[in-house]
Order: sequence, then C-alpha cells, then structure tokens
Amino acid sequence: MNFVDEKKLKNGTWQSFERNISRLLLCEEYQNVRLIGGSGDKGADVIASKYNKRWLFQAKQWKKPIGIDVVQETLSALSSYGADIPVIVASRGFETSVYEYRNTLMSQGINLQLWSAETMVSHFNKLPDVTINKKSPREYQEKAIVSIVQAYSNERKALIVLATGLGKTFVAAEAFRRLNVFHKLHTLVLAHTNSLVYQLEKAFWPFLKPTQSTSVWNGYERLTEQDVNDSDMVFACVDTVYEALKRGDSFSFDAIIVDECHHAGSPTYKYVLDKLSAGTPDCFVLGLTATPWRPDEQDIKELFGEPRIQIDMVYGMKHGYLANVDYRMHTDNIDWNALNALHGDCFSPKQINKTLFINQWDDAVVEEFRKAWAEQVNPRAIIFCGTIEHTQIMRDKINALSFCYAATIHSKMEMAERNLVLSDFSDGKINAICTVDVFNEGIDVPDVNILVFQRVTHSRRIFIQQLGRGLRISEDKDKVIVLDFVSDVRRFAAGLDLKSRLSSKQSVRINLPNKVTFKRQGAEDTKTEAFLREWLDDVASIENADEDASILKFPPRL
Repeated sequence: MNFVDEKKLKNGTWQSFERNISRLLLCEEYQNVRLIGGSGDKGADVIASKYNKRWLFQAKQWKKPIGIDVVQETLSALSSYGADIPVIVASRGFETSVYEYRNTLMSQGINLQLWSAETMVSHFNKLPDVTINKKSPREYQEKAIVSIVQAYSNERKALIVLATGLGKTFVAAEAFRRLNVFHKLHTLVLAHTNSLVYQLEKAFWPFLKPTQSTSVWNGYERLTEQDVNDSDMVFACVDTVYEALKRGDSFSFDAIIVDECHHAGSPTYKYVLDKLSAGTPDCFVLGLTATPWRPDEQDIKELFGEPRIQIDMVYGMKHGYLANVDYRMHTDNIDWNALNALHGDCFSPKQINKTLFINQWDDAVVEEFRKAWAEQVNPRAIIFCGTIEHTQIMRDKINALSFCYAATIHSKMEMAERNLVLSDFSDGKINAICTVDVFNEGIDVPDVNILVFQRVTHSRRIFIQQLGRGLRISEDKDKVIVLDFVSDVRRFAAGLDLKSRLSSKQSVRINLPNKVTFKRQGAEDTKTEAFLREWLDDVASIENADEDASILKFPPRL
C-alpha cells in the first residue's frame, strides 16, 4: 500500500498523519525533518529545512475543514520556532475564508501554504518509485549485510553486534531493502521503548519505496488486525505486542527485527518471539545490538545465533571506522590525603568514592571546556550532568562566557520543547547541550566533537552509548575530545582499560592517534595513573563491580 493514501489520510490516526507528512518531506529532499507532536507544541507539528529556510508544518487530521483560527495559531508559532515558511496540512481541507486570508497574507510577504489531502496525494504521485538512500555501505557493513541476506535463506536467524556509531540500523535497513526486491516481506520491528520505535521507523524510510507502507503499534497507536496485515513494515513496542498475544490475538510475519536485542532475554521478549515463531522456517529473525554484555547474553545467542559480525568501540576506533578519541581523565578532584583515614585491607567502590573525591568545581570544568572548544573546528558538544538543576547551572555558566550558546535538555521537558532544542542543535543555532538523562538510547543527534562527563554512570553499557555519541565520523572531524571529570573509582578502571586496549600493537591508525591521558592542573598526571594502575589491577572486575562489593585492595600510598 502507498504510504500516502487519501483514504488513510482522512480516516487514519492523527499520529500517522503527522508521520506521513514527515516521510513525504524526506522524499522531497527536505533536511533536518523533525516531528514535534504531542501537547504543548505551540502550533507546530513538523519542522524541516529547505532552500536555506526553516519550514513549519501544522497538521490537522480533522473531520471538517479548518478555519482562520488555525491560521493564526500557525502564524504565531513562526517566531517560537524561528521558522520562515508556514504550511498548514488539513485532511479535510479549508474553509473559503482561509483561502481569502491566505491571499491577504501573501500580499504582506507571508508565504502561507495550504495542503489538503489531495495536495499530499499530488505531491506523492510525483515521487519516483525508488528508495532515497544515497549512502554506500562501508566494507564491514557490506559484509554484515551479505551475511543477513544469506542467513535469511539458510539459518533463519542472525545477530549483528556493532558499536554505537557503526551503523547497525543502516545495515539492517539495507539488508531488508535487498531482501524485499525478491521476497516482499511482511516485517515486524520490535523495540523496548516508544522513542526507539519512532526512531527506527524514520531510519527505515529512506530504504523503502513510496509503495511500501509503515505503521506504528504501541500504547498510543492501536492497530487492528487488518491494520497490521496492510502494513509492509510494522514498528512496535514489545509490551504492546505481548499484550495482544496474551489476549489471544493472532498475527503472522515473514520476518522480525529486534533492536537493542540485549534486552531480548526478558520473559516478555521470549514469549513474543516464541509465539511468532521467530527463528523458524516460518519467520526469519534478526537481532541488533551495540552492547551485548548482559546477564542474559547466552539467551541472546540461543535466540539469534552467534554474531555474524562483532565490532566493538575500540576495534572501530583503531581501524578508522570511528573518530579518533582524545580522552582526558581529570584527577584534580582527588584528595589523596583522605586515604590515610581508611583502615583495613579491602574496600568497596562506595567507601573509596566517599573518601577519595571532593566536590567538583563547575567553574574549572567550564574553563577546561572552553579550552577544548578552541581546539576544534566547528565545535559541537554534549555535557552530561548529574541532575536537572546541574544542567541549568552549567548552561548558565557556559553562556556567561559567550564562547558558545548552550541549552538544556532532559526527559521531563515536554516533547515539543525537547524536539525544538534538538532541531536548533541540528541547525547549529545551539552549539552545546547540557543533559542528564537523554542521550543514551534512541536519540538521534548530529555529530559532536566534544563530550564532557560530569556525571558517572555505573552502567558500562550506558557509558559506552554516551561515549559513542561523539565517535561518528564526519568530513571535517579528525577527533572527539572527551573531558571526564570522574568521581567514581570504577571510571578510572574504565579509563585504564580503554588506554590499554588502544595502546596495543594491533592498532592500524597512522594519522592522529587515539589516546587516553590522566591530567591534573592542566598537565599530564603520570604519577596518579601509575598508582591507579597498581591499585586497580583487575580493571574489568572493578569496572563492573557493585557499589558495595569489597574488592579494592589497598596498595602503598603515593
């Protein structure tokens, strides 16, 4: 079924109406297309860029034509979003007064555009029936793609493990583009969060022809059995599919893709995959993950088989698949004298952290950030903070120095406000984002070349995902600078492990080398590094240690 269909535009959900507008804009080569949606959108549903202008789209999936009040609401949104061209897309068209008002606005230099369902179909009919992806696979991606296509015909299951920034979604989408040339697969794409579901649908659009439709199935958008069967690709939250199957609903798919499949060992995933015959002759299954280390790792291999390709972050960095990293682990907040207050032979991370670290100085962090900013061409930054209040403090301190413009983003912001910040970040109107809990999984951001860690995560998986936000290669980027203001001894273990692995003789990088340095008062701190390396002898066990695990042996003092 065509993804733009007049009947579906007029009778479908408002969410699918907005998403189909977004997909049409991508097909028409608009850039930075972002769906705002949700409450508090201030009169905008989609924003995009074309001809060096920001376009603002107000979508109305109503049962009647819209009036002038919607026009006024849309016009008032222009300033809020810094947009240039307003467009109203109405499923049932417009009242006559709206066209008259549009003519008045045009005479005043306001280029208001009015799109009906018929206009959408007219735009759609001009599209060539081809996919729009223009990126060619890298060598390792081609290997992964071919292995997926072969697994479809043979083992009926496949597992792809690629670190953040190496393009696991690209690999899956291109593999299924090739498979669909011959098989026309009815495909289910599963994820564990709604944000991932929506991001995956958008990521697959460039690999689909306009005659291939998609739909979303989650707690917000309910699909009937007919809806599921009519869609070529269904992007779903696993909990929603689980509930439907538990009720006794029956569905069948030719293929299933599981994103972030390190979660697939859970009872919910296992039930869904079993009920849908995943990995059998009836249904091919593909698992994708960047971080496979989980207690249920064995279950992942049982579900998806051995990895067809496995490239971790360090391998990707050393072979030029990811950006060079200049990782600077600052040790200024260590109070070595406090170690004398400890008594005993074995300590937990919690005990050491409480004793060893003093409060971080935000002003000193901002100053190091300013120095790093001056080193990069076209700098873009993400600053990971400890709390929402801390993001605001850091934003204000950075903006007070005027070397860049920073904004905050966090999960408690309204979706519309968050998307506006991300759009401004994509367009370069915002240079740095201070965040606490957003850029882990499922958030699409432009390439960044500075990362600042003021917040310690005790999850290796989340740390690697956060670090991966700066590792994507781009044309004008030779390295990412990482400033780590550590306050947890386990992060030292992670830094030492990263340095050891990058320093091994297997490196093939010959231009700017990856490096990890320990710094104190702006100079390299080799003494602290040597002490920590002795102290944290088994870095792997310490890096993954529980907060209260008594595993740290006390070495001689510095």
